[in-house]
Order: sequence, then structure tokens, then C-alpha cells
Amino acid sequence: MKTKEIKLGRLTEKHNLKGTLVCVEGIDGSGKSTQLALLRDWLKSIGQDVIFTEWNSSELISQTTKLAKKKNMLSPRTFSLLHAVDFADRAKQVIAPALKAGFIVLADRYAYTAFARDVARGVDAQWVRKVYDFAYKPDLAVYFDIDPKTSLERICFNRTPKFYEAGMDLKLSNDPYESYMIFQSRVINEYKKMVKEFGLVKLDANDSIHSKQVKIRELLREVLREKGIEV
Repeated sequence: MKTKEIKLGRLTEKHNLKGTLVCVEGIDGSGKSTQLALLRDWLKSIGQDVIFTEWNSSELISQTTKLAKKKNMLSPRTFSLLHAVDFADRAKQVIAPALKAGFIVLADRYAYTAFARDVARGVDAQWVRKVYDFAYKPDLAVYFDIDPKTSLERICFNRTPKFYEAGMDLKLSNDPYESYMIFQSRVINEYKKMVKEFGLVKLDANDSIHSKQVKIRELLREVLREKGIEV
């Protein structure tokens, strides 16, 4: 399905706030959370003011989402709306105030997660983008690219794929592993479209942890340098 051009408000325009917004994206097993944690520790060690926020963590709505998932009572659009409410609450309570105060905001997943997962579930691409048109455009958005097979192997080292993570709600397959491969391939497809659409910086998730961290620090240094900040 081809996405038509629609206005996305803040998400396609540079914000003029004092702070810096950095987000990492990618399917589970891509190492994005590890990279963001390392980046946060480094920034704190050099005296930078940092705020961290992650997907589906709003105190207002996250428990409701967990309960609905547990009872398997979410349609794709309801699933999408619940996460949008969670995101909106964090945007208002955490992200916006921190940016206005000059903090570096590190987001483990951003609106792009919704654009990838929800569309992979069959939600209209234009509709879900419009839902998030209030979101600030990140100063740096990094996508860690990994193939679904490697992702699954990394996940299965510690656990089995979760119900929604594997797209089992879509009845793609009765086998959770096969369903995971099908669903996450769809998610990856959407992410790859967004690399061009939103200017995500694609990094190879198969690179070493050290190599990826070096690259993400270099990218952030460039962003901060443009703001007159040397780190």
C-alpha cells in the first residue's frame, strides 16, 4: 500500500526547543535498548542532563494496555489508540518539559514504532501518522536494521516470542515462531520505507556493540555541534 503525502505537523519540522531529542528504533533483538543505555551512561558521565523514556511506559495507560493484552481483547486499531494515548501522555508530561528545559531526551522507541507495527497489523498508514502529528521531530532518529531470523535467535536465547510480538493476534500461523517471522518481516518492511520518508539513520544491528556505540555517539556529536554544544 502506497502512503499518500499528508501533513504531519511537528513530526516533519525541526522543533525550536532548547533540548535535543534522540530516539532509537528497530525490532526486538536489534540491540537498540542496549545502545541507548550505553549512550545514556556516557552522557551522564560527561555531565550532560539526560531524561530517558520508553515505549508503553506511561503510568496513565500502561497498566490498561497490559491488562487488555493479557485478555487478548485488542483489535489492531484499539491496540494503536492505546499506545497513542500512552505516547501522548509521555510527550506532555516528560518529553516536552525536558526539551524546553534543555535536556537531552533519549527515547527507546518513538512514533515510528507505531507506524511500523500498526501498519503491519493492517491499520491505515495515513490514519496512524495523523494520530501522531503532535509529536516533535527527533533531532536524531536511529534505526537498527536486523533480519527477523537473527532477531528471533537472539530473543529465543532467553525466552519465547510474546503473543503480540509474534503477531499471533493476526492468526498468521499457529506456530509462534513462524508467526514471528511473518509479522516482524512486515514490521521491518515498514521501517525500511521510513528510512527515506522520515530520514531515519540506518545502522547495521549485526555490527559489534562497540562499533554501534561509536557510530551513535558520532551522530549525536554532530547534532549537538549544530546546536553549539561540544561533547
